[in-house]
Amino acid sequence: MSVVSLPEEHWVTALADVEGVEPVLWDMKDAPPRDDIELVVPPYLGNPKRLARLAELPRLRAVQLVTAGFEHAVPYLPDGVELANGRGIHDTSTAELAVGLAIAAQRGIPQAVRAQGDGEWLRMAGLPSLADRRALIIGYGAIGVAIAKRLLPMEVSVTAVASKARGGDDLVDQVHGIDELSTLLPDHDVVFLILPLTDETRHLVDADFLARMPRNALLVNVARGGVVDTDALVEACAAGRVRAALDVTDPEPLPQDHPLWHTEGVLITPHVGGASTAFEPRALRLLRSELARFGGGAPLRNVVATGHR
Repeated sequence: MSVVSLPEEHWVTALADVEGVEPVLWDMKDAPPRDDIELVVPPYLGNPKRLARLAELPRLRAVQLVTAGFEHAVPYLPDGVELANGRGIHDTSTAELAVGLAIAAQRGIPQAVRAQGDGEWLRMAGLPSLADRRALIIGYGAIGVAIAKRLLPMEVSVTAVASKARGGDDLVDQVHGIDELSTLLPDHDVVFLILPLTDETRHLVDADFLARMPRNALLVNVARGGVVDTDALVEACAAGRVRAALDVTDPEPLPQDHPLWHTEGVLITPHVGGASTAFEPRALRLLRSELARFGGGAPLRNVVATGHR
């Protein structure tokens, strides 16, 4: 019987019947409730610094995140401990918000909301639809695929980009490599970012990237704020060259006096891509499956890193 910790009491109850594991409650705010925990599920929106408590568990073998992003956890991994991310949990919610941000920005919803407060009937005819646009999805993993599945029925042309070129699937004819961006960007009206933040992708969207986008093109970032050079984005949007719809920013949270808040053509939501009612049912489904694998001696499916100290 493997002892696993869960951050919510009702999760402990919901998963108590999984064979081969004994779930215990631990939100990582205080010391571990026992020292024989072998797998930890950290809180979804908890302070990453709590992960330092992983070092207090001598029998720890794995950490199962319920987030897609995992870079925040890697520095805290004890030697030899595997880290699995929550691949699949946030596909629905994040893809929904990505498309929602694109529609809102294209059809002028923020302007209409502001005008409503003033009782003003805006003249908004002729704004660009999302239909008939050419969309570039940079980061064609599970969430990127989910975005494509929502865009295609809306009559959007979709081009997919991943770290390396590969064959297509039932949605796109081919997946382009990230090294092709310089030639792809000028031909796309809407660019979706849903790739991990790494040393290679930090500030991928810089002044040169933005300059290659067509004038008035839209950048939608539901990845990580650090993928974008914020200063370059503020400059490009303020000049009216591009627009942006952002669920993530750098820095984050965005300070109240940051110029990005008031830059023309920028729509911001406060990093809520995965934080909807769609999260918990999908998190519990993944945890049920992964805990059963762990309790039965099988490897976790979504291992993304192993601790090295």
